[in-house]
Amino acid sequence: MAGILYVCPTPIGNLQDITYRVVETLKAVDLIAAEDTRHSMKLMTHFDIHTPLTSYHEHNKVAKAEVLVEKLLDGLNIAVITDAGMPGISDPGEELVRQAVNSGITVTALPGPCACVTALVMSGMSTRRFVFEAFLPADKKERAGVLDMLKYETRTIVMYEAPHHLKRTLKELKEYLGDRVITLAREISKKHEENIYTTIDEAISMYENEEPRGEYVITIAGCPKDVVFEEAGKWFEELSVAEHVDHYMAKGHEKKEAMKLAAKDRGVSKRDIYNELIK
Repeated sequence: MAGILYVCPTPIGNLQDITYRVVETLKAVDLIAAEDTRHSMKLMTHFDIHTPLTSYHEHNKVAKAEVLVEKLLDGLNIAVITDAGMPGISDPGEELVRQAVNSGITVTALPGPCACVTALVMSGMSTRRFVFEAFLPADKKERAGVLDMLKYETRTIVMYEAPHHLKRTLKELKEYLGDRVITLAREISKKHEENIYTTIDEAISMYENEEPRGEYVITIAGCPKDVVFEEAGKWFEELSVAEHVDHYMAKGHEKKEAMKLAAKDRGVSKRDIYNELIK
């Protein structure tokens, strides 16, 4: 009979963030897959946990997950933990869970600390609908693509950022999103926890002469719906009249109907569109 994979969240700051159930589970399983075994040993020592640890991190996640799945299929119960927070959220634990599920292994996630949700509820922004972007991609083109897609995102946006990249990210957010209300949650659940309620412009100014410290969660107000609707109505502005008509013809409209639709978009007569085309 196959074992069970337990996804166990660990403290994101204060050691008391951990739940009784997580501690008991870590004591009961046969093996703990840890992102950094040296870091996790401090947690094990504090809570008197003597279960064997094995290294499972970003650089060995695929091959090591295969090994761990084999152990699970052999009947071992395994817990996966990250350095801080919920495994699988911007974390290599995602790969292990995927392989376990695909192999028919029972996976259960224990409730517990998660930095993105903690920062969101402290932000004072809408929590009914939100989008989590984790860390922005390192690749310049991919990063620009993500930021461009977020431009008209109406949901609250939550992302992670390291201190040495924060200044650059704030400037990019201003370039793509404009000035928005944001919250910078720093060192969540730690001694120097700080929530900075500000705007992108103010944050850029604040860090001109100050170096960011600690890990950040950035919560950003979504784009107002009236702005989205206004911008959506101007989608054709960079098109020539011919391109505008071609756009509707490509959708299956006859040329006369396409001209009529283009005229309506532009607030001009069909005759004006015709005159532009014959030029």
